[in-house]
Amino acid sequence: MSKNVVAQSPLQRNSLASLDQKLAMAKRCSHEGVVAGAKAAVLATIATAIPTMASARMLPWARANLNHTAQALIISTVAGAAYFIVADKTILATARKNSFKTPSNMKA
Repeated sequence: MSKNVVAQSPLQRNSLASLDQKLAMAKRCSHEGVVAGAKAAVLATIATAIPTMASARMLPWARANLNHTAQALIISTVAGAAYFIVADKTILATARKNSFKTPSNMKA
């Protein structure tokens, strides 16, 4: 149910162009956040999986208490946390950086 919005006055045309420009900037900021978050999640998965699996094989306490489900839960929790923390920080930093730019300097 999409409607075509037609601007009647030059002021409305400018505000619609500005709105489109802001929407494009928001999409770019969120895409950068997703990419950075995915990279962080992969790195966190590798950095967590190696010591978790090694300790589950070598340490007697870990061998007795950390089954495969517990190991997967530890690794996936760290990966998920890394994704959301880095994505959030990246989106906020990009938005903050772009908020100081004038509309003529922004790229859509």
